[in-house]
Amino acid sequence: MLGLRTTIYKVSDLQEAKKWYSKAFETKAYFDEVFYVGFSIQGYELGLLPEEGNANKSDNVLSYWGVEKINETYTKLIELGATEHEKPNNVGGELMVASVRDPWNNVIGLIYNPYFKLPV
Repeated sequence: MLGLRTTIYKVSDLQEAKKWYSKAFETKAYFDEVFYVGFSIQGYELGLLPEEGNANKSDNVLSYWGVEKINETYTKLIELGATEHEKPNNVGGELMVASVRDPWNNVIGLIYNPYFKLPV
């Protein structure tokens, strides 16, 4: 195993989701087709796929995106139309996590982890 590379969110409206994620992550898609929209988030892939029908989405897997200011990021996503999933909370030391549901009911995890270091 080499570590995580990509997080995919399935959405019912790919174009609207592309706009929303561009604002939420403050970046533009580098890949934009009818079957996939891709963003590079500091070298990690955030992908959007069109979903068909009303997919059931669960909370059984969470990807946490690293942030510097968890409360500000959480509030920004709520203001953009996300809904609360888990308010920012301390989980030990300086480590904090939070999560929201995007407008397509996907859970987006946020983590402030000053202890995290990328492998060399």
